[in-house]
Amino acid sequence: MLNCRLFHHFLTSKHYEVRKVLKKEGLLSNIGVQVVIAMAIGTAVGAMMGPAAAMFAPLGHIFINLIKMLVVPLVAVAIISGAAGLGNSQSAGKIGLSTLGFFALTSAAAVALAIAMGNLFKPGEGVDLTDVQGMFGTVTAEQGALPTFWETIVGMIPGNVFEALTSANILQILVYCLFFGLALSKIEKTRRDPIINGINGMVDAMVWMINQVMKIAPIGVFGLMAEAVGTFGFQALEIIANLVWVYILAIAIFGFLFYPAIVKLLGNMSPRKFLTAMKKPQAVALSTASSMSTLPVTMDTCEKELGISKTTSSFVLPLGATINMSGNAIYYGLVAVFFAQMFQIELGMSAYIAIILTSTLGAVGQAGVPGPSFLVVAVLLAAGIPIEGLPLLFALDRIFDMIRTALNITGDAACAVIVENIVAKDELAAAEKQNA
Repeated sequence: MLNCRLFHHFLTSKHYEVRKVLKKEGLLSNIGVQVVIAMAIGTAVGAMMGPAAAMFAPLGHIFINLIKMLVVPLVAVAIISGAAGLGNSQSAGKIGLSTLGFFALTSAAAVALAIAMGNLFKPGEGVDLTDVQGMFGTVTAEQGALPTFWETIVGMIPGNVFEALTSANILQILVYCLFFGLALSKIEKTRRDPIINGINGMVDAMVWMINQVMKIAPIGVFGLMAEAVGTFGFQALEIIANLVWVYILAIAIFGFLFYPAIVKLLGNMSPRKFLTAMKKPQAVALSTASSMSTLPVTMDTCEKELGISKTTSSFVLPLGATINMSGNAIYYGLVAVFFAQMFQIELGMSAYIAIILTSTLGAVGQAGVPGPSFLVVAVLLAAGIPIEGLPLLFALDRIFDMIRTALNITGDAACAVIVENIVAKDELAAAEKQNA
């Protein structure tokens, strides 16, 4: 009781006038700032109240259940909408196929790197579940024998799509919705457009629902952090620190080694020139945490400093800002391995395939969704990994988002350079030959 009174005095004291400064500058309207503040307050409450802070746990559980409620229908309608749009890109010919192939392969490579880094540095190991299991919920089901490679491939095809939806079988949902979206793009335009418009309307409705849920994210994070710190001390935050530095290392390897290397090999461009030109769009991406907001700067840089034609940049970069999520893919893969290690779940070949496929295919449905935290739920569910520990990541989500967005737009530019060198020049040469 004394601790509660002290905390109340802290909140109402004149030293808390910093609230007014933040409000005047509009910072409190930013969900990222709100979540960080909620994390700090939850940590302080947990430290002062001790185990009694568990009284705030239901706030976090409500938030988790709302996420579970939205993730499956959101992924379904977003994938159908994205696949229907991609199906219409065939008119772009070789440029379109090369662009989509590049995004798919680099996203898969990003997930593979994340899995390798997770298994190399093991950020989730060394956690005594007897001390922290109550925080993340109980792993109730035995994993049993994992299916083989071919069992996984066969299992991706739903025998009953409605059963897949009700059981949250994310891989089966992805396969069906991709197939359905592509089918929509092939039917007659007058019959197709009303359906696609209706699905896009559903996507907008789902995004609105997510925005409402995210308004209570600070409350949920407060409740979970108060319970976590009150019950387990600061051990939980130490666990996340291990994940952060491994994540930053993986992003650096992909952004400063992998992309410059393939730009040199496939794009015939100096890595130094490429990285130097990308400084400005990367800075904008870090500040906005949005590929779409950075798009004008990325296009200007590619055309003026990297010598990309307007035809190539106007096709590749907007498409990349929508579906190229290599930074997100690293995040999904690393978080999956992190929680698997934390819960001492042994991942077999089928689980790794599920993580790679869900992360790669899920990028198609990422467009328009505020933040990637909902799709990472799908990745965890696909691999059979508990999601109860996920709210810990929300406190640092803004930091994760800024870093991965910078990598995403770097990948967009790398693709434009390569497509310009390999495909666009060939098509221009063929056109000139035909005109001659």
